[in-house]
Amino acid sequence: MAYFIQSVDERTNLAGTNRLEVLLFSLGKDDTTDRQEVYGINVFKVREVMQMPDITHAPDMPDSVEGMTSLRGTMVPVVNLPKFCGLNISNKPQILIVTEYNKHMQGFLVHSVENILRLQWNDIKVPPPMMSDRLGGLVTAVTELQDGRIAMIMDVEKVLAETAHFAQEESYFEEVSSLDGQGYTILFADDSSVARSQIERTLDHMGVAHVSAMNGAEAWTKLKEIASRAETTGLPVSDYIQAILTDVEMPEMDGYVLTIHIKNDLRFAGIPVIMHSSLSAEANMSLGHGVGADAYVAKFEPLELSNKLVEILKGNETPALEDSSS
Repeated sequence: MAYFIQSVDERTNLAGTNRLEVLLFSLGKDDTTDRQEVYGINVFKVREVMQMPDITHAPDMPDSVEGMTSLRGTMVPVVNLPKFCGLNISNKPQILIVTEYNKHMQGFLVHSVENILRLQWNDIKVPPPMMSDRLGGLVTAVTELQDGRIAMIMDVEKVLAETAHFAQEESYFEEVSSLDGQGYTILFADDSSVARSQIERTLDHMGVAHVSAMNGAEAWTKLKEIASRAETTGLPVSDYIQAILTDVEMPEMDGYVLTIHIKNDLRFAGIPVIMHSSLSAEANMSLGHGVGADAYVAKFEPLELSNKLVEILKGNETPALEDSSS
């Protein structure tokens, strides 16, 4: 079995519609609970799905990393997802989901894949706090399927952060640009606890105040509250916040729709929107430009994020969607 889903061009048609396509998969029956739960991942991140290829085991790998495999000449690290999740699975996973983040490929071993569903982001909800606490932030959203099952959307960024150590060490933040004492405030939105932590650490090192939101809907609510406060005081919104940083994939309202709301509301005129995503730069630049975003920054790159924010906040570039990694 080896197949892929759609081309990027076909998937870009979903931008701005608050819809996404989710690949459903299983990690197998947990012998401890005797249950087989269903998980999901955004199809936009999936390159292909195949039977487990030959894997070369290497020393000094994290426990859940099986090793690496060669896919058409590209060396791809392979993560055993049931093992990473701490599940007690008797049958070894045999399916490899190949994903791409920030132009890097990685594979996730799973037990089986089901099908692809097209969903509305507003049908995808933030998980209950009890679930978030128990799973350590691994499940970033949940949705109810037509057959009554609950599908859990996995925070793959957390998996990558813990297996590849993306932007976790203090050294990642030591050389970020400083704006300390200049009175800047940024509102940012991201449903990943790993990404929110990284953003907060970056902004703290920069000396920039921040307001956080867990998804686009919460960010839009907070932005409207700020706009109302500004109207009451007779001050422009730009006196309260100077930039908005948004993830793309978020439950209830994605980053594309959030950006459209911001750009269509004259109260936020002149406030730049920066998209911050682990999806490929080329795809996001095109999509973000279509909804009016001013810049794009790849995740897990604190230095690039700080440099782009300095450029944006100091007005050293004209509003145009640019790839900070170029």
